[in-house]
Amino acid sequence: MNRAKSTLEQWRILQAVVDHGGYAQAAAALNKSQSSLNHAVAKLQHQLGVELLEIRGRKAYLTNRGEVLLRRSRYITQSVMELEQLASNLEKGWEPSITIAREIIYPMDKLIAAINGFLPHCRGTRVTVIDSVLAGTHELVHDKKVDIALCGGNPPKGFLSQPLCTADLVLVCHPSNPLAADPKNHDDKSLAQHLQIVIRDTAYKSATDMGWLKAEQRWTVSNFHEAKAILSSGSGFCWLPKEMVEKELINGELVRLFLLGSEYRRIPINLIIPSRDDQGPAGRALEQLILAQHGISDRQ
Repeated sequence: MNRAKSTLEQWRILQAVVDHGGYAQAAAALNKSQSSLNHAVAKLQHQLGVELLEIRGRKAYLTNRGEVLLRRSRYITQSVMELEQLASNLEKGWEPSITIAREIIYPMDKLIAAINGFLPHCRGTRVTVIDSVLAGTHELVHDKKVDIALCGGNPPKGFLSQPLCTADLVLVCHPSNPLAADPKNHDDKSLAQHLQIVIRDTAYKSATDMGWLKAEQRWTVSNFHEAKAILSSGSGFCWLPKEMVEKELINGELVRLFLLGSEYRRIPINLIIPSRDDQGPAGRALEQLILAQHGISDRQ
């Protein structure tokens, strides 16, 4: 195995000389002698066989090749710093990764805001978001495959839950669909004669597709965006989150249908920590940021 010709310390010194505009300024910033910095950079150039700096007057300037190598070196030294910080965090119990199960009706903008708030304090922790549906979310909670679950509907039995918000689903179709001719006079039996678009449950054990009205014809898709694309072609009807289709309803691109006995469906969304005993400081911090998105403060 070939050994590296250069060291991280040499690259850090080169970066300091460039960032501070010269050897004397870099030496003062690093609390080192100017001669040691001169020696380190000269040795680095000799080892690489590439001229990195040229002196003009009292200032050091990067050569074209030096600029390319310096740019790459910053990435490497930053990666090493992050690696060392991660090792320190792991020693202190800070989790290397957090996985979130997000019921697809949960407002993505709130989750994005929480994750963005977490970013400056994440200490290298990776965040994975899994979109899940119905029993699929419950399975992830029961099997403790996620650290945080944003669960739609009734929470799984045996787990404590914190109510966050509700999501309203409305029944919609395209204006060209025959159902749009009389949008206010429908019941489950009449709709059962038409094509329904449903969202596939992500559960492996016991699945129940979202919004199914026992229509004789149905197409099953993985998410609401696919459902909207099918609706835009004029085919089928579907339950979709009200917030997701408000613009299309205003513009007349979609038509809202009113089902007798079920004008809309309101689904509660709860936050669940599947294993509170295994929760570390990173998971706790991200949980608090999600709660804050709903005006819920930390009471612990």
